Amino acid sequence: MKMKIGMAQLLVEGGEPERNMERAERLIRQAATESCDLIILPETLDFAWTHPSALEEAEPIPGKFSTFFSRLASELNVWLCLGLTEKRNNKNYNSAILLNENGEIVLKYSKINLLEVEFPFYEIGCKLEVVDTPLGRIGLNICADNYLQSGLHNAHMLARMGAQLILSPSSWTVDHSITEEMDPYKEKWVKPLSQIATLYKIPVVSVTSVGYIVGGPYEGKKMVGCSIAVSESGIIAQGEFNEFAGDLKTVEIQLKPLSKRGVQF
Repeated sequence: MKMKIGMAQLLVEGGEPERNMERAERLIRQAATESCDLIILPETLDFAWTHPSALEEAEPIPGKFSTFFSRLASELNVWLCLGLTEKRNNKNYNSAILLNENGEIVLKYSKINLLEVEFPFYEIGCKLEVVDTPLGRIGLNICADNYLQSGLHNAHMLARMGAQLILSPSSWTVDHSITEEMDPYKEKWVKPLSQIATLYKIPVVSVTSVGYIVGGPYEGKKMVGCSIAVSESGIIAQGEFNEFAGDLKTVEIQLKPLSKRGVQF
């Protein structure tokens, strides 16, 4: 299956869900005009990652924020993948959803490999899933679920479940002094995602937020983009290294069945 994916690298402001969703809508509409079949956005794009306001103001899924994106998906006839803070049973989760072209939630995942600084803000998720879609079999994980040493087993499991594509909303954060020349993502993100793409011969697409972090344990750090799509041949698309503004990149990918199963790997 061949598809066009929109990588919507988004400026996310802490504690400003309405402003964040307005910007998200603009990028989604732009991607739709560029004939994207599926658009992926960052992690916790409502309140921003680890922003304290989410502790009291997070919404359930389905709920106010997810419904906003469901209506967009249905109106524009596109698939959407995005991260939201989810209120569930009086606890918060760092969750990602996949919406079909009718605006239906076909997959929801809550982050498992939480950083210690996330513990006051989110509960740990308890399941990994893939879903069969007209586009192919898709798996979801979130950001640090792809850490090389502590989390990459989550991506391995999605691939072993038969995922033909892994989508990963993220919020990659670095110190404010980091510059593009320092290339902070080569070992931390490009290497692990490339390992999965190469071993299983499937594309992996991870889109992150941009902007300075306000509030929470990482206040003063920044999110600088560099969203990436990788395949077995290497990086096939990459966002701008930019902490000030979002951008949209598109990439065409070809999904194919896994060549191996189970112990064959």
